[in-house]
Amino acid sequence: MHVLITGAAGMIGRKISERLLADGELNRRAITKLTLHDIVTPDAQPTSATSIMPIAGDISDPVLIERLVAEKPDLVLHLAAIVSGEAEADFAKGYAVNLNGSRLLFDALREANYGPRVVFASSIAVFGAPFPDPIPDEFHLTPLTSYGTQKAIGEMIVSDYSRRGFFDGLAIRLPTICVRPGKPNKAASGFFSNIIREPLVGEEAVLPVDDTVKHWHASPRSAVGFFLHAATMDLDKVGPRRGLTMPGVPATVAQQIEALRDIAGDRAVDLIKRKPDDTIRSIVAGWPQSFEAKRSRDLGFQADESFHAIIQTHIDEELGGTAPVTR
Repeated sequence: MHVLITGAAGMIGRKISERLLADGELNRRAITKLTLHDIVTPDAQPTSATSIMPIAGDISDPVLIERLVAEKPDLVLHLAAIVSGEAEADFAKGYAVNLNGSRLLFDALREANYGPRVVFASSIAVFGAPFPDPIPDEFHLTPLTSYGTQKAIGEMIVSDYSRRGFFDGLAIRLPTICVRPGKPNKAASGFFSNIIREPLVGEEAVLPVDDTVKHWHASPRSAVGFFLHAATMDLDKVGPRRGLTMPGVPATVAQQIEALRDIAGDRAVDLIKRKPDDTIRSIVAGWPQSFEAKRSRDLGFQADESFHAIIQTHIDEELGGTAPVTR
């Protein structure tokens, strides 16, 4: 089995690659090759059973797309994207990468005419206010950001190309992934991870929004599970609407902070510094807060049980099981 992962140097892409290399198989099919793409060369080591072909380049480059599809991968996990804050700040770049890049990839797969499985990383940013709380599965897509608009268009292409039989695709709307390891990025949602990740290791974190802000979260471990389940499930059960909102944990910033306090104590919480940012606040104001996500749960997708569990997953996977800053 040959798997192509775009955006493979990103956090989720890297974790998916590591999982596939460790397992060596997917749905009882041996993984013989991983083609790993990103704007920088993905760093992954082959195994005796699985070869690695790293490819660096701009996803909106047609020549690059030809290389990615040339060997007709059986499974395509399309994660490459400009994150939300950057897509809003750089309009042209956001559309070039998030829309044009996706369209080029999907069209190359269509023209190759062999019908692979495609999993597209969409986002809950495809929804915009006003909306009910929780948002039902049948709620319409009304993005209020350029990023959300680009993802919504990608979802529609996935549904249409699947309907036409060009490939068998599914768009999974990811919650905000928290706690993200590594350093802060340009995502407008980055503070959700920052206010947990940095205090756990004794560093200050900036909180740019009010404690009352509520959002939908899932851990990196759950995100990997979403992609692998989408890659192997029977898509006939999904039907023609090939966009699914993934399950998650609804939590306010205040609830996040209290979960941090329960796990790491006041010393960690005291490292959170409130510095309001009107730009971030305006973006977040239009974001959804919670979802029913019944369709995805009924189809076998699973997420974390609580925000406490999300923090503990980060401690277990990134900090060796113990947070340096504790009570």
